[in-house]
Amino acid sequence: MILEVAILIVQPGKSSDFESQFRKAARLIASTRGYISHDLQKCVEVRDKYLLIVQWESIKAHSVGFKTSPLYEEWKAMLEPYFEEPPLEEHYIRIRPVNDTSPLP
Repeated sequence: MILEVAILIVQPGKSSDFESQFRKAARLIASTRGYISHDLQKCVEVRDKYLLIVQWESIKAHSVGFKTSPLYEEWKAMLEPYFEEPPLEEHYIRIRPVNDTSPLP
């Protein structure tokens, strides 16, 4: 499993509209092959800043399956107008706890 972590900075005063539009756009990402789940969090300290965490079966599911699909173009068209700056996206894998000797994925 891969975690996509994205920092989203929304234009001042547009958070409510962004959140409403995100709920609509979420169906697009959720219908992508390899998608597992997602969570959108709003920053407490910085107004109009969000953290999007998406679980994917693989990095390829995100970078190829979603990002090269027509669904991604629709996703961008729905959400990009709200961004103050391009989102910062990174991918993470889980590391095993110190006492876990099972093989890594």
